[in-house]
Amino acid sequence: MPLLAVPIFPLPDVTLFPRTLLPLHIFEARYRAMVSDALARDRRICMVRLRPGYEAGYAGKPDVFGVGGLGEIVSCERLVTGRYDLVLRGAARVRIMREHPSDTLYRMIVGERIEDVAPVTDVSPLIDRLRASCRTLLDILGRPADFLDAVFADAQAPGAIADRIASGVIPGPDVRQELLEIAEVDLRLNRLAIALDALLDQLRRGKSSP
Repeated sequence: MPLLAVPIFPLPDVTLFPRTLLPLHIFEARYRAMVSDALARDRRICMVRLRPGYEAGYAGKPDVFGVGGLGEIVSCERLVTGRYDLVLRGAARVRIMREHPSDTLYRMIVGERIEDVAPVTDVSPLIDRLRASCRTLLDILGRPADFLDAVFADAQAPGAIADRIASGVIPGPDVRQELLEIAEVDLRLNRLAIALDALLDQLRRGKSSP
């Protein structure tokens, strides 16, 4: 599989999943330069999550997780201040192979795309479990019951369902990173189902508290 060289945008608790959208407001000078350069090239940026303890070395090159989300800039507005409002559309998981030396203010990496590993067995029971959990979640939160129906539409691939639910529902950054790193679709669906069960238990306990 061919490698790709892309800039990385390291942030503490932000995860970009394939097939999802992520709005960003870019204000720091080095990342404004990153956006400008990306727009002039192929519009691609890789979002990577900073590892805990990054604060101590943030001025340099703090450690990041080894898997990030490759995104394409699908809309961008440059403000009068020089800052950017943009939207990234997740394109793929990317495993960072090495840091790519460059003379830019921002960081570049060489990485490889991580393709979904298709399920070897029927995952319909897992999809049904996720659908039921999401309906329960919406009921607890007082949201419309059909709020997530488009995610479970007939034409949606199982991997896409997992990524969209993980992006829109799962709040914990550690679990989100774990889900990003799972290429096997059946394992990703199962881990997501467990995470949703834990989230529902937490919400039920909070609702029953005086």
